[in-house]
Amino acid sequence: MTKSIGAAVFLSTILVVGGAAAQGMLLDAAADKVVQKYQSASCEELKAMKGDAPSEKEKMAVEFLRNDSQARKYFVDKIAAPVLNKMFECGMIP
Repeated sequence: MTKSIGAAVFLSTILVVGGAAAQGMLLDAAADKVVQKYQSASCEELKAMKGDAPSEKEKMAVEFLRNDSQARKYFVDKIAAPVLNKMFECGMIP
């Protein structure tokens, strides 16, 4: 009986750790996509995109980040410098 409880606890731990790793990979991919979008776009393209409504996928991502402060911190830390530098170069922020 104790062995089966130990195995269940071990399996649960593995699943949680695996889920966290998968979440980290998804956040990395999303952050990389945002950075790539800003680095490859011209200033005119970025200014034109500024008024575009977010896609359904983007809305879901924003909602996820609103509800998970650790994921939000990780995501913002990863994209902040490249995105803000590009916006500054394009005159989009003072």
